Amino acid sequence: MTNSDPLNSARSPMREHNRPLEGLRVLEFGSLIAGPFATRIMAEFGAEVIKVERPGAGDPLRGWRYVDPRTETSLWWALQSRNKKLVTLNVGHPDGLDLAKRLAAESDILVENFKPGTLEKLGLGWEVLHELNPRLILVRVSGYGQDGPYKGRPGFANIGEAMGGIRYITGEPDRPPVRAGISLGDSLASLYAVIGALMAVHARDVQGRNEGQVVDVALYEAVFGMMESMVPEFDVAGIVRERTGAALPGITPSNSYCSGDGSYVAIGGNSDAIFKRLMKVIGHPELGEDPRYETNADRTEHAEELDDLIEDWTRQHTADEVFHILEEAEVPVGPIYSVTDIMEDPQYHARRMFLDAEIEGIGLVKMPGLIPKLSKTPGEIEWYGGSLGQHNEEVYGGLLGLSSDELERLYGEGVL
Repeated sequence: MTNSDPLNSARSPMREHNRPLEGLRVLEFGSLIAGPFATRIMAEFGAEVIKVERPGAGDPLRGWRYVDPRTETSLWWALQSRNKKLVTLNVGHPDGLDLAKRLAAESDILVENFKPGTLEKLGLGWEVLHELNPRLILVRVSGYGQDGPYKGRPGFANIGEAMGGIRYITGEPDRPPVRAGISLGDSLASLYAVIGALMAVHARDVQGRNEGQVVDVALYEAVFGMMESMVPEFDVAGIVRERTGAALPGITPSNSYCSGDGSYVAIGGNSDAIFKRLMKVIGHPELGEDPRYETNADRTEHAEELDDLIEDWTRQHTADEVFHILEEAEVPVGPIYSVTDIMEDPQYHARRMFLDAEIEGIGLVKMPGLIPKLSKTPGEIEWYGGSLGQHNEEVYGGLLGLSSDELERLYGEGVL
């Protein structure tokens, strides 16, 4: 299902190295993006991820974005659930709660992204889980975290991005704030969830603490953590960072510039040495030696005039000419890609960032490759997505030892 290069190898009996998270079992009580994206990363790098869905309905992500009419399932689902074992379970049923506890007792990590308090209402709060399995690590992803005055509010990426500070500074100065066209807050929270989970594993297994702990990730805090020096600048100097369009405030020159063929290129000439090379290339070598532009702070005072000079030059050349000239001068430059451009780019292909996925009912589909690249213990993809409850028998029969008669009863009573 994947290519066979050493950075992203397919599963094979000839595999030389184990994946780095093999031996960890992760139980996922989550839906949509933040929790499931975190467990997807863990699954890609070897963790055994058991994803729990409600019988009948399943994860709503199965129907988000483009839904292929041949499978009536979204392609996003196939991506988000790769390498996961899919089981159904009604935790609200007493037998379902018992099975959830048995799964938790057999797991290293439990990831959930419910509204705070939901797990407790189900009978699976931290005290219960910790008593069942003292080594269990509970990763909790929510809009506002597990405490504080806002903990009970529902929270999505949209709100986390707004409250975290990134929305306020994104867009043109004279227009309303805008958002990126992806669920950025969810993805950032997912990364923090993985980082926190592995920190807790290290504390438990390497430092010898031998017990689990709670990893509490809030969407708004995950975004807030990306906001660089915003807080100390405000505290010390009263600076409120505002929207600056494509420019990077306080880093000059760093912007997007229109070329002669109407496309935009991103140029970063903000280090002192690179700025001198950039000024030489655009025909103003004297500015590279001008004390008014000696440091980044100096250049920032003249950011608008420098951007105008640079764009006067880029408009005299096609985008390809701009790339060639600036690459020769060792000035950072790059195109602004659509997905069409990404799919055609040789760097993406050289880094094996596209994998061929065999999706049942559709055929071969391009999927994103694995990040990061590990030279000795790379991740790999074994399967993509799957049907509701596809691994029920393997997990409940194999891991928990339920008989065929027990499984049939549980199906009949709506537990599975």
